[in-house]
Amino acid sequence: MSQVVDQVVDELRGAWRFRWIAMAAAWAVCLGGWLFVFAMPDMYEATAKVYVDTRTILKPLLEKLTVETDVESQLRLVRQAILGRPQLERVARETDLDLRAETPEQRAALIDKLRSRITIQGGAASSRDTSGGLYVISYQDENREKSIQVVEKLLNSFVEDTLGGNREGSETAQRFLLKQIEEYEARLSEAENRLAEFKKKNVGLMPGEQTGDYFSRLQNEIDATKKAESSLGVALSRREELQRQLRGEVPFLAAGSSTGGSKNSGGSGGGGSDTSTRIQETQARLDELLLRFTDKHPDVVATRETLEQLKQRRDAEVDALRRGDPSAMATAGAASNPVYQSIQLALNQVEVEIAALRGEIAEHNRKVGQLRGMVDTVPQVEAEFARLNRDYEVTREGYRELVDRLQKARLSERAEETGVVKFEVVDPPSAGFSPVAPNRVRLLAMVLVVGLAIGGGIAYLLHQLRPVFNNTRTLADITGLPVLGAVSMTFVDRKRAESRLRKIAFGGAAAALVVVFLGVVVFQSAGARFMQRLIS
Repeated sequence: MSQVVDQVVDELRGAWRFRWIAMAAAWAVCLGGWLFVFAMPDMYEATAKVYVDTRTILKPLLEKLTVETDVESQLRLVRQAILGRPQLERVARETDLDLRAETPEQRAALIDKLRSRITIQGGAASSRDTSGGLYVISYQDENREKSIQVVEKLLNSFVEDTLGGNREGSETAQRFLLKQIEEYEARLSEAENRLAEFKKKNVGLMPGEQTGDYFSRLQNEIDATKKAESSLGVALSRREELQRQLRGEVPFLAAGSSTGGSKNSGGSGGGGSDTSTRIQETQARLDELLLRFTDKHPDVVATRETLEQLKQRRDAEVDALRRGDPSAMATAGAASNPVYQSIQLALNQVEVEIAALRGEIAEHNRKVGQLRGMVDTVPQVEAEFARLNRDYEVTREGYRELVDRLQKARLSERAEETGVVKFEVVDPPSAGFSPVAPNRVRLLAMVLVVGLAIGGGIAYLLHQLRPVFNNTRTLADITGLPVLGAVSMTFVDRKRAESRLRKIAFGGAAAALVVVFLGVVVFQSAGARFMQRLIS
């Protein structure tokens, strides 16, 4: 460690021989650097803040009613377009910055410098705000008023280009939709005409909405025929059963009991004219006579003979009714029998139903035959009709969708004009009266440090170019030979005084450099103004 320290000390002693050259170099670098710092123009920074609100109250109200526009993408695009060459050339032209450049090379350099001095910060992409964001636009220039003008132009471009881009995109979309709607309208008219002509040429052969296509209609007619035949079989069975009941004994027995009941309830004055009624009356008279006389009484015997004759007559009438003799029906009194009447009414209804079913079956068979005869024509007609109808539906659906999109685009445009996206200028373009750059105090200090470093570097470089031995140890290490002794230099009083004066002068030069540095720091504003006047 001591060897390293000794070596560093030796190097410093060697470089100390060139201290005046180092001091001169430091003075030269510092003076030149400080003059350059003073010559640097003051930069004034103008800023503006604008808040973009994409979640206004109209946004949720118009949800799904208008076309959703990606405002964030539009803002990013405008943000990049503002720093583009066409936009910057327009800003330079409107703010008279282009007067500073005369040649194309100067104009290109002016645009590049303008782009480097413009800063756009903020937005939803750089914050937690997902509904827009706060944008800060800043620009630095030597002229305070000019910086404000540039920021004002950039702010107007930022707002107008965002809204104008949305309006321009909406107008372009509407023009495209109108053109497409016209084309679809023409195609829809052609499809309607083709469909109408086809319907005229094939009346009665096209499928209906209720009956279906050809094969469905044919199958329906066949199924209906089978169903009617089944119903006809059931009706025929009912008719046979009713006819069997009419020829049986149940209606006539019921007729007798019914008539007798009417007589008993009506008294003795209402006797019936048919055989069954007379049998009942005779039987009642016989029972009455038996209560007063014996079986041998002439009236009893005569009444019994009459009763037997009536029963034989009734049996003959029943046989005639079973054979279907109409005259016997009136004689026997079956026409006034309620049971007989109900059976006869049901039989008549079944006869009507049978006739209707036979007519229905005949009609279905006719339709089946007619459809089978058109087996080579109707399916082709239906296939062509389905194709024409499908083309018509597709065209109509496309037309409706385009019209709906056009209405949404128009509503979106009106909503944007009303204020779906809101731009609120939080802080208008303004600039402070004090320059923000350059930081002369820091730059002056940096120049001092650089000057001292360059001076020290020059002294060390000269020491390396013109080395000397400061002690016997260094001489022995380099030559590799033993050093037997050393002769020291003895200064007389005059030499000591001169050495002391040189040291004082060098210290004064160093102190003067520090004092000058403090002076330029204190008076850096005045010095900068004076220097800029000289330059101008």
